[in-house]
Amino acid sequence: QLPEQQKTSESPLSWFRGVYLPPALHPLNKTFVKDGEWQDIDSTQEKRRAFLQDFCRKYNSRKKLQTHLVHLVSRIYVEDRHKVLYCEVPKAGCSNWKRVLMVLSGLAASANNISHDDVHYGKHLRKLDSYDLKGIYARLNMYTKFIFVRDPMERLVSAFRDKFEHPNSYYHPVFGKAIIKKYRHNADEEALKTGSGVKFKEFIQYLLDSHRPVGMDIHWEQVSKLCYPCLINYDFIGKFETLEEDANYFLQLVGAPANLKFPKFKDRHSSDERTSTEVVRQYLKELSKEERQLTYDFYYLDYLMFNYTSP
Repeated sequence: QLPEQQKTSESPLSWFRGVYLPPALHPLNKTFVKDGEWQDIDSTQEKRRAFLQDFCRKYNSRKKLQTHLVHLVSRIYVEDRHKVLYCEVPKAGCSNWKRVLMVLSGLAASANNISHDDVHYGKHLRKLDSYDLKGIYARLNMYTKFIFVRDPMERLVSAFRDKFEHPNSYYHPVFGKAIIKKYRHNADEEALKTGSGVKFKEFIQYLLDSHRPVGMDIHWEQVSKLCYPCLINYDFIGKFETLEEDANYFLQLVGAPANLKFPKFKDRHSSDERTSTEVVRQYLKELSKEERQLTYDFYYLDYLMFNYTSP
């Protein structure tokens, strides 16, 4: 049953101000979890959910998060066949997860044959905010909701490398030009014209600037603002650091075909070294101690929610 004010509200922007979703989690089918290979993963999963719930109880007692329903669910993809909702966190395995959703929904026979452009620009998958209010609430309450996260600093460096260290027809002219113009002293004409060659330190200056010359982007937005983990009760919390085992365990839980495994391949720039703790350390050396602290502060909620160790 929807609250009365939501039934009669004429403005979609007022749908979700201050309203909280039911706390009940969707029960997962764990009949196959015995003494076998999944037991440790299941135990880890329970700890992650308990940790997040405990954090949200403490955090929400001090500060109520409020937002509109349509915005709240704008990053969530829907797969109706297996009744799952996936909140997309860029640079945490999202391309391959969308491939898997396409296979689950019957749009593709194999995750291995779907191109990057088809995944991100094909508009094959439907988002939760495209449904009417009744459809949104029904799916939030009945479907299995899952999210995959990543160490915030690793995710940030991965996004920088992907968008600024390789040719990019969107991020260089839109973000690169604005960043170089504002944060690079005596920038040459070519850099100002193309927006190519943004340095990590300049990117961090942009990120930390309360008067950014261009807005935020989903690739480096905080997970707390992409997926609202204290408002939406996620049934499954996967981590990029244990991506393959978490993903294949989740596929078992939702009754995916036995032959469907999470893809192992790197979506783009496959010859590049993966963004690891050591790679991140090299990038952080370019920053001052204060910049490093401020960058951590920027992502502190993500660190706390998902129990990551501060760098």
